[in-house]
Amino acid sequence: MWCLELLLPLLLIVKDVSGQWNVWIPRDISAMTNSCVVIPCTFMYPSGIRLHYGIHGIWYFGQPYPQLFPPVVFKTRTEIVHESYQGRTKLIGDLHQRNCTLLISNIGTEHSGRYYFRADLGGANIYTYPDFSELKVLDQPNIDIPEEIVADENLELTCYAPDNCPENSPEIQWMYTDYLPEPEYTSDYVAESNTAVLSSTLTFTPRPMHNGQLLGCRVSYPNTTLVYERLISLDVKYAPRSVWVNVSAEVMEGSSVTLHCEVDSNPPPRISWLFGDQQLLWDRASNASLSLEDLTPSQEGIYTCVGDNGYGVMNTSMYLAVLYPPSEPVVNGSLTILEGSSISLQCSTQGNPTPTLTWLKDGELVGTITAAEVSVLELLKLNPQGDGQYRCLAENEHGRASSSLNITVEYAPVLLDESKCTVVREGVQCVCMATGNPEPIIEFYLPDKNITVNDTDGRYNYYTHTDGHTSTGMIKLREKGERLGNSAVNVHCSISNMYGSESFHLELQQEKKYMMAVIVGTIGGVAVIAFIIAAVRYVGHNNKKENGNPGQDLVSKLENPALYYSTVKKDKQCLRKKVLKTELLGSKFNSILEESTGEDGDYQPVGSMAELERQELNYAALEGDDGSDYTEIKAK
Repeated sequence: MWCLELLLPLLLIVKDVSGQWNVWIPRDISAMTNSCVVIPCTFMYPSGIRLHYGIHGIWYFGQPYPQLFPPVVFKTRTEIVHESYQGRTKLIGDLHQRNCTLLISNIGTEHSGRYYFRADLGGANIYTYPDFSELKVLDQPNIDIPEEIVADENLELTCYAPDNCPENSPEIQWMYTDYLPEPEYTSDYVAESNTAVLSSTLTFTPRPMHNGQLLGCRVSYPNTTLVYERLISLDVKYAPRSVWVNVSAEVMEGSSVTLHCEVDSNPPPRISWLFGDQQLLWDRASNASLSLEDLTPSQEGIYTCVGDNGYGVMNTSMYLAVLYPPSEPVVNGSLTILEGSSISLQCSTQGNPTPTLTWLKDGELVGTITAAEVSVLELLKLNPQGDGQYRCLAENEHGRASSSLNITVEYAPVLLDESKCTVVREGVQCVCMATGNPEPIIEFYLPDKNITVNDTDGRYNYYTHTDGHTSTGMIKLREKGERLGNSAVNVHCSISNMYGSESFHLELQQEKKYMMAVIVGTIGGVAVIAFIIAAVRYVGHNNKKENGNPGQDLVSKLENPALYYSTVKKDKQCLRKKVLKTELLGSKFNSILEESTGEDGDYQPVGSMAELERQELNYAALEGDDGSDYTEIKAK
C-alpha cells in the first residue's frame, strides 16, 4: 500500500513527454541488514525515439559506465548479475510505463553504495543516467543525540528505523528507561524523497546521576526474527556537585602532610588548591593532591579546594593545625620601682594548643593560671616583700618555656628590732641593724662627747656588714658608755639612704640582766671559796692522821734537811694539785652559770668571776699553834 501511494504521484508528475534523457531516484535511502529495500525510480527519454525492440533496463553498482565493468545488479535481457546480487534483485516497475523501481532482498552491509540506472531503447538509444541513489544498509537503528546534554535541562532523543521494505514494517521500543524521571514517548512517520522512516522520540530531564547511564533503542519486524538494537551512554554535563577534601587535621611542627581533593563534575574540572588568596597548585583532573613538607606554624590555616568546569564552581575548605610547644615568652624587662608603686607585668607567647601561662615569684605561684597567649599580672602598692624574681611559665602538652625578670623595690631605711646596746666583757657593745634599698648607711653618735662614729673613724672598734638589703653596724665602747643620768647608755644610731634618714637612741636593753648576773656570780664565787676552804681543811686533817706526831717528825726532818725539804715540797705539790682541782671545779660552775643565763636567758654574765673583781688567790705555808702545817687562802 505504501509503495503504490508513493509511486502514483511520481507517475503523475511526468507531463512533458518531449523531455530529454532524465531519471528521478531518491538520492539517499536506507534499510536494515537482512531485510529488503525498494529503490523508487522513474526515467524519461526523448519523445522522438521509436521503440522497435521494446525497452530494456540495467542497474549498475558503484559506477555508471559499462566500460569500467561495474557490478550488474539487475538486467532485463538476461539473468546474469553480479554474484553478490544473485537471486536478490527484482524489477518491480514497468519500463514501458517509465518505472524502473528496483527491489533488493536480504541485503547486507556490503550492498551499501551508489546505484545507477541505464535505459536500453534499442539501437544507439542507450543511455546511463548520471544521477544515483545511495543506499545505506544499517545493522542498528540511528539515534539522534544532541551535541550537548546538560543536567536539569530538557532532553529529546529520537530513534529512527527505515520503512522501505514493502514486506515488513518496523516497530520501535526504548530500553533501560525505568530509572528515568517521568519519561515521555512520541512516534512519527516521515516520508521524504520517496523514502519512509519511522521515528520514536524519548523526552525527559536528565540529572547528574544519569551521567554514564545506558539507554537503548530496539527495532523489530513483526513475524520475523529480525531485531536491531543500539545502546548509548548518556554524557550528561553538570557543574561540580561535590568537592571532597581531607577532614581538618592536626600535625606536628616539622612533619609532612598531603591534602587530597576530589571533585564530582562532568567534564572534569580545573582544580585549584588555595591557602588564603595564594594559589598553591592547579590541575585539570577529577582529583588533585597537595603535599606540604617540613611544616611551620606559619602554614597553619584554612586550605581551600576549588573546582571549576565551565558549568559551575564549587569549593570546600579544611583547617590544618600545626602543633608546636610554646615559644619563649616575651616579658617586661627588669624593673626598679619605689615602694607603694603599682605595675603590670605582661607575658606573651605562642603555642598550639594554646599554652597555659603561670606567674611564679621566687618559685612560688602568684596570680592565676591563664589559658591564653597573653597574661597580665597586676602588682598593686608593692612593698619590700614584692622584691624578687618573677618568672612566666608557658606550658602545653608538647613542651614548656619560661622567661624571667627581676623587680627591685626601693624604700627608705627601717630600723630592725635587733638594734640595741648590751654589756660585754670589754664594756658596752652597740649594734644597729636596718633594712632599706639602696642599703642604708649606718653611723653612731655619742651626744655627750659630740662624736659621730662611722667607718672613717678609727678611734673606736667600729664594724659594718651588708647582707642583701640589710646593713649592720657595731661599735664597742671600752668604758660602759656615756650614760644619761647615770642610768642608760647614751648612744644614737643614724640610718639613711636616698629615700630618707632617721636617728634612734639605742637602749641598754640588758643592763638588769647584767646586774643579776653579777649577783649570781658573786654568790657562786663565795660558795666556791667556801668549798675550797673545806676541801683544804679536810686534806690537812688527813695528813695529820697519817703523819702521827708532827713535832717529832719535824725534829727528825730538821736533823735531816734534805729529807725535810723533800717532804715539804711533796706536801705543797699535793696541796697545789688539790687547790687547782678545786679552781677548775669553780670555773666549770661559772661555765654552767653562763650557759643558763646566756643571751636568751634571764641573766647574762659579763666575763668570768675573776674578771669581775680581779682578785688574786695567794698560797702561804703557816705554822699553827699546835705546830702543824696547813694552807690558807688569802685574798690580796
